[in-house]
Amino acid sequence: MTLPTMTGVGRLTADPELRFTPSGKAVASVSLAFNSRRKNPQTQEWEDADVFFVRGTAWERLAENLTESLAKGMEVLVTGELRTESWEKDGQKQSRPALLIRSIGPTLAFSVAQVSKDAASQNGGQTGGQGAARAQQGSSQRSRPTQPPQDDPWATGIPSEPPF
Repeated sequence: MTLPTMTGVGRLTADPELRFTPSGKAVASVSLAFNSRRKNPQTQEWEDADVFFVRGTAWERLAENLTESLAKGMEVLVTGELRTESWEKDGQKQSRPALLIRSIGPTLAFSVAQVSKDAASQNGGQTGGQGAARAQQGSSQRSRPTQPPQDDPWATGIPSEPPF
């Protein structure tokens, strides 16, 4: 049986974290929040509805690229497989939803993206793992995204009023 696939627009609640396995594979973790807002027809004000928080994981080149491209507060379109992470802590079984990310990128509603091929693609796909990360860090074309502008109403969380 296949796992359910989720596609949605969410927001990064923290900067992505990039790590490497002992074998050299890149893995990125990113925390995401998906929420719905609706306009109350009686008060004519926007209200927050349910919020779904999930920890996403991406592997290899996708992990490196998302770490280079995305930052806290950015709105993203993400697709992945939902699963349950389970562990035991102090004798108690714990679990939470998790998302194995297959595709992720910024939405263009509140940002501008400048797309370029990653270092591994430019080298014919021959580099991977930590080599690709080092190549990207040395590239003058790629840089960490700047912080959102001070007047960005979405940068500090979910405002009580929409920006329009």
